[in-house]
Amino acid sequence: MDFDLTEEQRMLKDSVDRWIAENYSFEQRGRHMTCPGGWDREIWAQYARLGLLGLPFDEADGGLGGSPIETMLVMEAFGRALTLEPYLATVVLAGGLLRLAGSLSQRRLLVPQIADGSLTLAFAHTERHSRYEIADVSTTARPDERGWTLEGEKIVVLHGDSAEKLVISARTSGSRFDAEGITLFLVAGDAQDFERRGHPTQDGLRAADIHLHGVRVSHEDVIGEPGRAYPAIARAVDEATAAVCAEAVGAMTALHELTVEHLKNRRQFGVPIGSFQVLQHRAVDMLIALEQAKSMAMLASMMVAENDAEHRGKYMAAAKAQIGNSCRFIGQEATQLHGGMGLTTEYSGGHYFKRLTMIEALFGDTAHQLQRLARAGGLD
Repeated sequence: MDFDLTEEQRMLKDSVDRWIAENYSFEQRGRHMTCPGGWDREIWAQYARLGLLGLPFDEADGGLGGSPIETMLVMEAFGRALTLEPYLATVVLAGGLLRLAGSLSQRRLLVPQIADGSLTLAFAHTERHSRYEIADVSTTARPDERGWTLEGEKIVVLHGDSAEKLVISARTSGSRFDAEGITLFLVAGDAQDFERRGHPTQDGLRAADIHLHGVRVSHEDVIGEPGRAYPAIARAVDEATAAVCAEAVGAMTALHELTVEHLKNRRQFGVPIGSFQVLQHRAVDMLIALEQAKSMAMLASMMVAENDAEHRGKYMAAAKAQIGNSCRFIGQEATQLHGGMGLTTEYSGGHYFKRLTMIEALFGDTAHQLQRLARAGGLD
C-alpha cells in the first residue's frame, strides 16, 4: 500500500496543524470548556470557514468530496489539541449515516447546514444493555398513517445535549439482537415527549442520556429504508473507529513530546533525568508504540472505503486493538515518568491520558476488538 500523502493532502495537514497551533492552546481549551454545551461556537464557525465541516461529504450534496485520509489528517490535528467541538459526533458519525443512508432530499437539505456550521448532529444508538453490540437495539418505533412513534432510552450520546438534531436508531421489526429490523430516524432536539440529560465525560467532553416517551416522527424523517439500517450503522461506526484511531495518534504524539521535554528539563541528583539510560529506554518504547499506532491508523483510514463489510471489519478490529494497546501503554508510561504532576488537572498530560483512556473504550475496547478479529479468522 502507498502511505504517501498527495500534495493537496500535505497542504491540508499543514494548514490545519498551523491553525490548531495558533488557536487551540491548552489554556484556550480550558476557556472553551466553560462555554454553553462545553465547546466554543466561534471555533466551530472557524472550522466551517476552513472547510473542515463539509470535508467528507459529496460535492453534489454541498460538501468538498474528501476521502477518509483527509478526515484522518483533521482528526490527528484535533487529537494533538484535545479539541472539544462535536466534529466526531456531527460530521463523522451522524453525518456519516446521512451520507451513507440519507435520501437525496435529506442530503441536499442538511449537508449544506452541516458544512456552514449552522447544524450540529448526534447519533443516539447505545443502550444500557448493548455494550459494543451494534445490532442490540430495544428502542422501538411503531408506524401509523401519520408517521412513527418512538419509545425507549439511549445512553452516553456523544454531544447529545447540545445537538440541534439527533439520528436515533430504533427497532421496527425482529427481535433484540437481529441485524434486520433496525431503522434510523431524524429527531429534533426540541421535539415533544423527548428528554435529554446532559453530563460531562471523564475526558472533558459532553454526552447525554436520551429518553423517548412516545416521540412522534414523520415519514419524511426516516433515514434510509425502514428495517435496513444495520449496514449503514456498521459502516459509520467503522469510519468513526478509523477517525478516533487518527485522533489517538495525535494525542499520543503530543503526550510523547511532553514526556520527552519533561525528561530533558526535570533535574535529579544535579542532572536531567533524561540522562538516565533506563528512562531513555522507556521513552524509546513509547516511540515504538506510537509508530505502530501511526501505521495502523493509516491502514484503517485506507481500508475504511472497502465495501466488503467482513473484510473491512477485520482491519478496523486490528487497527483499534493496536491503537488501544498503544493508548494504554503510552498513557501509563507518560504518567509514571512525569510523577505526581502527571495526574494534576492543571497540566495537559493528565488530560491526554484521560482522552486516550476513553478512546481505548470507544466503539469497542481492546479485548472486544481482539475477540472480533479472532472470530473473523485474523487478517488475510
